[in-house]
Amino acid sequence: MRTYCIINSSEVSSVDFDQVLQTSADTLRYSVDGSKTFVKYEGDQPSFLSGKQEYTHSEILDVLATDEWTPDEPI
Repeated sequence: MRTYCIINSSEVSSVDFDQVLQTSADTLRYSVDGSKTFVKYEGDQPSFLSGKQEYTHSEILDVLATDEWTPDEPI
């Protein structure tokens, strides 16, 4: 099962891309203001995400549907 964690953009440099399903910082989706992003992984939570809230697929979809993540106008 895939699990998702939201992180601050300032934490991207600590992401071990060998442990998540994204391949680099360039493949991450960021919040509208650029302050947050998220990573997804399968299995156990990577240690660099220790203490971060985990989301299921349906939960992260609800989060991403908010104004914080979806711009009012298409880019």
